[in-house]
Amino acid sequence: MGSALLITYAIGVYGVLPATLIWGWARWVRAPRPRTLVPVLAFVGFLLVTVSALLAISTLLYARIAGGFRYYDPALMRIYGCGLVLSLAGGAVALRGVWRPSPVRWHAPACAFGMFVFWLMAAASE
Repeated sequence: MGSALLITYAIGVYGVLPATLIWGWARWVRAPRPRTLVPVLAFVGFLLVTVSALLAISTLLYARIAGGFRYYDPALMRIYGCGLVLSLAGGAVALRGVWRPSPVRWHAPACAFGMFVFWLMAAASE
């Protein structure tokens, strides 16, 4: 049971989540820009989730180059906190943008949930 859950987590976070982010950005670039507030909120939520994902990628790259972080490193704990806040804020804003059609209407809350799970599992594994 535990290994199946771990495999599902890995596929979701390292496969589906990046594909959904790329797909959302591709849809946003190709689609006409919405002019009302509600679809713009979906984009702002998607943007916050993208910043959260970029924080995760840059943290992984830094850890690889610097040789890792110490156990319970204060800087890493702040990064985890920022990542969680960004994903939660992105999800909260994105849920407000679901009510009107938008290119990233469903991508934003899905990615926010995925990034929240990523940050939660990363902090729990510390």
